[in-house]
Amino acid sequence: MLRACGAAAPASVPALVRARLARPASAVASSSSALEELAADRKGLAKVVLKKGKTQIFRDGSPMVYSGAVDRIIGRPPPRTGDVVLVADGSEKPIGWGVYNSVSMFCVRLMQLEEEAKRDPASALNMERLLEERLCSAVDLRRSLGFPSTNTNAYRLINSEGDRLSGLIVDIFADVAVIASSAAWVEKYRQQIQSLVSKVSDVNHIKWRSSTDILKEEGLDMSEQKEPAPSSYSGTVKVMENGIIYLVSMEGQKTGFYADQRESRHFISTLSKDQRVLDLCCYSGGFALSAAKGGATNVTGIDSSGSALDLANENILLNKLDAERISFLKEDATTFMKGAISRNELWDLVILDPPKLAPRKKVLQSASGMYRSLNALAMQVVKPGGLLMTCSCSGAMTQSGLFLKTIQGAASMAGRKVTVLRQAGAACDHPIDPSYPEGQYLSNYLLRVM
Repeated sequence: MLRACGAAAPASVPALVRARLARPASAVASSSSALEELAADRKGLAKVVLKKGKTQIFRDGSPMVYSGAVDRIIGRPPPRTGDVVLVADGSEKPIGWGVYNSVSMFCVRLMQLEEEAKRDPASALNMERLLEERLCSAVDLRRSLGFPSTNTNAYRLINSEGDRLSGLIVDIFADVAVIASSAAWVEKYRQQIQSLVSKVSDVNHIKWRSSTDILKEEGLDMSEQKEPAPSSYSGTVKVMENGIIYLVSMEGQKTGFYADQRESRHFISTLSKDQRVLDLCCYSGGFALSAAKGGATNVTGIDSSGSALDLANENILLNKLDAERISFLKEDATTFMKGAISRNELWDLVILDPPKLAPRKKVLQSASGMYRSLNALAMQVVKPGGLLMTCSCSGAMTQSGLFLKTIQGAASMAGRKVTVLRQAGAACDHPIDPSYPEGQYLSNYLLRVM
């Protein structure tokens, strides 16, 4: 649990404002909103007014106010990036509040709606208090889901919009918290975020990772930023997932480990007994190790990254697995599959989990071709009646709904017939806000290949 959780009282709300909000509902309804009451004591608070017809989507909970939805901004001087602002409908009545960005296509990230401000005035227009409450809520949710546990101590604590902190991701790896920042407001509140995360039980180290390319779109050039004091845990950390030990590099891909595939890795272990398994784009061996632990007779992992395979080979030793039954090869997945096809080499179970091929919608068409080609090759190395677990971590592909159609195209290309046995996404510690479907990025299909 969060060591500081639940202890603070809402004393941050001025007594005068509390008195105003305590008035009978009829009196409040006949005058100003809860946010207007609170804003009356905040000098220089700007108001972002939405265009007519653009309000409902944000009232319904969508957290990203795009610049095209904004009619005008009321406030002198104008708000700066990272400032707290009111968001109002066309009549200038506040519907919520958020943090402003003068450069990004998303000019406000909504943090709280009007009704929430009425229920919880302590955190209204107060980022520090809101951060504490949202982190406490995230901790409580993960505890209710069983994280951490005796056999799993790698999990996601904050999942951006899914935990109502757009632009902030926190992964916990044993006693290390990796904080991934992709929004200007996160960088502004870096010190406060680090302080709160450090109070989560069992967290002894912090690793801060700024998403440089995304932050450029937010108006921040991280090459010009000075490194704040100390937050850079380096090296590796041992974690456990489903009873399997993994070595996680703090300099690895994303936050260092893909906790989103936890449930699918466990599922693979249940399918692997006495099977011959191929794990393509295996990174540090997540699916391969799960297959070996599940009793596979032979497991081969393929990846083009030498550093990732160094971790994978360390993981064989950490789990005391038989090196005769599991091995990793440094090779391009496409090249390997073409070679296997030429040798007529087949596997009972194949996992294909390539890196993000469609980072943006504008490259979706070309990415679809790459996914189709990769899957066609993968189907050709599955024995008739065998299984293929194929994945896409590209949000643009998942949200387009085209991945299954792409898989079907691959089957036609390979001259094979497939049926879908299972469809999955990210693990349960990666919540998704239904009012922001763009947060759904991972597709995972288990196929029978005939």
